Amino acid sequence: MSFTDRRQRFRAILAGTRCVHPGSVFDPISARIAEDLGFEVGMFAGSIASFTVLGAPDIVVLTLTEFADQIRRITRAGALPLLVDADHGYGNALNVMRTVQELEAAGVAAMTIEDTLLPRAYGDGRTQLLSIEEGLGKVRAALAARTDPALTIVARTSAVAVTGLDDAVERARAYTRAGADALFFTGIGTPEQLRAIRAETPLPIILGGTDGDLGGRDGMGALGVRVALQGHQPFMAAVKAVHDTLKALREGTAPKDLAGQPSGELMKHVTRDASYAEAIRSFMGGK
Repeated sequence: MSFTDRRQRFRAILAGTRCVHPGSVFDPISARIAEDLGFEVGMFAGSIASFTVLGAPDIVVLTLTEFADQIRRITRAGALPLLVDADHGYGNALNVMRTVQELEAAGVAAMTIEDTLLPRAYGDGRTQLLSIEEGLGKVRAALAARTDPALTIVARTSAVAVTGLDDAVERARAYTRAGADALFFTGIGTPEQLRAIRAETPLPIILGGTDGDLGGRDGMGALGVRVALQGHQPFMAAVKAVHDTLKALREGTAPKDLAGQPSGELMKHVTRDASYAEAIRSFMGGK
């Protein structure tokens, strides 16, 4: 499946009436598992990229090259449409253009560009937002930089939690007028907040994780939400599994007695062993 085909599949989700939860993925195996289990879309977050590639916290020390390289590994492993968190676009509006070029070439179906002031500014560390004018410049730059019109450019803001609902509504209006394909919000905790935003934009909405009761997928879908993140538990679970397995081995547990090990059949499936075996038979004279 071509990258454009994947992008069109993602756009079909945005154009639909349902809200879906993406599978949080971080490498080729996790992306294959999500695809095999029927997830309609994968999500590769900036925080998870930093954890996976650098073993560093989510403080924007990852480079665009490192991010794009891991994305290529993920998109090469299957056909799952991939939504990625491109943070602030790794700089100003010109850097956003470069980010779009690199991530489009890496095969993403959609990317978010946010209006948070990143990386952290000198001072007390409080979250700050760009002016609407600067945020608009980044959105327009992203739209201008893409070469495949099927690529989805998502304008992202955390204004609800940082500057308030009124500012979030104003930003939603502005990014809609600028031509963004979808809007991503973090910090929405009530249906009333979601309705206030929905009243001001016809664009499909993507939500970051929320602790609020938004009526489940049906309730969110009725209010224009097409993708709702649940968090990034798969990577967290993988960290715990590796920690517990190594700890058990270090403390003397025999490999045959380890808990939580995958079956041989599962390992062959996620590594696509049968496909490689067929290639060996076809091209290398093997059995």
